[in-house]
Amino acid sequence: MGSRPRRADAQRNYDRLLAAAAQVFAERGTDAPLDDVARRAGVGNATMYRHFPTRTDLLVAVYADEVAQLCARGQSLSAAGPPAQALHEWLRLFMDHIASKRDLALAVTGDSGATALVAQWHASMLATASGLLDAARQAGAVRADLDVRDLLTLVRGIALAAADRTQADRLLKLIDR
Repeated sequence: MGSRPRRADAQRNYDRLLAAAAQVFAERGTDAPLDDVARRAGVGNATMYRHFPTRTDLLVAVYADEVAQLCARGQSLSAAGPPAQALHEWLRLFMDHIASKRDLALAVTGDSGATALVAQWHASMLATASGLLDAARQAGAVRADLDVRDLLTLVRGIALAAADRTQADRLLKLIDR
């Protein structure tokens, strides 16, 4: 939509569509019928297509919303607790994001028009991780030589390779001092 603010009912429909799409894609994959998304949101197909003319538009919106939530959670963790705890908790959330959103991320990156958005999302997650890592490093809680890009690459690998949560948590502790 344009730069004009949405009417309250249109915003509610948009929000319901995003929430429904996130649930349907998580349950059935990114190729799930869009009719199922509209039905779960309690809106008609025309309303859905007015907000999201293509499947890619809907996928991009869902992924953007989830990245924004992940980054916002990093900010709140940073403000709420000890730096090491904030970093570890956010990295666990990041691992969950990688593991559970892999198909969604691949579907979004398959669209050549989404390249700039993907770079923006990666920059947002990198900035969040960098702030958390810097605070943990200043507190002496993690290795001083940790690089944020290396850390995120390591966490991606853990998310995709760990057999279970226990192993993932054990591997994540390797960054500690």
